[in-house]
Amino acid sequence: MEEVKIEQNLVDFFRNRFGLVGASNKMLEIFYTIQQVAPTDLNVLIMGETGTGKEVVANAIYQLSKRRKYPFVSVNCGAIPETLLESELFGHEKGAFTGAYEQRKGYFEVAHRGTIFLDEIGEMPIGTQVKLLRVIETGEFNRLGSTETKKVDVRVIAATNRFLEDEIYRGTFRQDLYYRLRNLQIILPALRERPEDIPLLVSFFAEKTCNQLGIDYEGISLDALNILRGMPWKGNVRELKNLVETIIQLEKTGYITLDLLRKYIPPALPPYRVVEQPRESSLIFLPSSKETPINIEVIFRTLLELKRDIEILKTSVGEMTSRLESINANIIEIKPEQFHFVESDGLPTISDDNLNLENIERDLIIYTLKKFKGNRRKTARALGISERTLYRKINEYNLS
Repeated sequence: MEEVKIEQNLVDFFRNRFGLVGASNKMLEIFYTIQQVAPTDLNVLIMGETGTGKEVVANAIYQLSKRRKYPFVSVNCGAIPETLLESELFGHEKGAFTGAYEQRKGYFEVAHRGTIFLDEIGEMPIGTQVKLLRVIETGEFNRLGSTETKKVDVRVIAATNRFLEDEIYRGTFRQDLYYRLRNLQIILPALRERPEDIPLLVSFFAEKTCNQLGIDYEGISLDALNILRGMPWKGNVRELKNLVETIIQLEKTGYITLDLLRKYIPPALPPYRVVEQPRESSLIFLPSSKETPINIEVIFRTLLELKRDIEILKTSVGEMTSRLESINANIIEIKPEQFHFVESDGLPTISDDNLNLENIERDLIIYTLKKFKGNRRKTARALGISERTLYRKINEYNLS
């Protein structure tokens, strides 16, 4: 009971002070990590999909750090043009470029002794990354148009919705910068990965909005809550927040029902009318009976899901086929006397005798699972499918 009480105190603390809402195991781990890393001067790399709350986590780390009395500067690297980003970060001298009519401090100078939050760090040009690496390692930089070396003491918290390991492989992100940024890495889960937190998030956003409107929050119906739990939430917490705020502000109500919810979420299927066809003109005669109604919606939904799965399968097989062809082409060009060849370790091959899509897909899943030592999240990323689809395929091919 004491451990549960401690965890509840932790949940309430992050909810009330920072707006970080959640009681799932994944969120509790993040809360503990924030508490551990905040008092240090370690740089932190926050990774997660858009809308998962990366800036909220960065602010919590800053507020719990010894630098909280000094500035917290937030910079969205993806929102600043590449030609201006370096000037914004490090400042410039008068006349350094066209339009530089006066001397200007950069964000790093403004954040001296404090914390700078570099959001969407994966969007930063490779040239600017070089200067950023120098600041992180030595604290030194030069304004644009100046030879004078400035020195600052700034803690760096970076965030991205990209997989920086992939960007390093493509040559768009520096590996040395990546390792300097991720003294500690926090991975924020997508909302669909923690549906048990949805009731807490709904209550948090609804209570906040109701207080602003001067009305009492009375809750949400169970059937409406079940609908929210089953939604994909591609926009994550931000999407849920906007939905709850929109319903309450437009309906002026403190109780969310299923009927209200349906007005503001896109329907699963377009509306339809069932028109009974004469028996003589029907391909298949379906006798009308009130006792055994046919659920047309379920049939349509099943067909749409089947079509979607087929398209995903076609896309995955096509991508993997292209990759295999590229690999085979590269192998042909390699001179045997220069390299050592090893077995493909189970990598499936495609030939005229092996064109069965199910076999190819099953072999690819087995190979990728072995490659990532059973890590299903990495396997799903590598195959270009969702974890939900991967779990379904694993059960379908009896691979568990």
